[in-house]
Amino acid sequence: MKDRIMTLHPQGKSGVNIDRDKYDAMCKAILDFVQNHGEITFKELTEDVRCKLEGKFDGSINWYVTTVKLDLEARGTIERIPESKPQRLRMVTT
Repeated sequence: MKDRIMTLHPQGKSGVNIDRDKYDAMCKAILDFVQNHGEITFKELTEDVRCKLEGKFDGSINWYVTTVKLDLEARGTIERIPESKPQRLRMVTT
């Protein structure tokens, strides 16, 4: 049986139980792009992750980007920049 992780949602909604290897791969890709850009739109992030993982990732890349992004927001790792349109993301500074 594969190791799994229950994701969190920033609004307290139910998370999903996903494969730990897929979560880790997606998490690394998202954090790499957010850190390297400083600020990035959600659309840019999705496109960058798709380009990096396409052909190497089993599953819907868009769905996993959204799910893991929400989890990282809920855990306080990344944040949406308030009132940004389109939605922009950045690392949470401590």
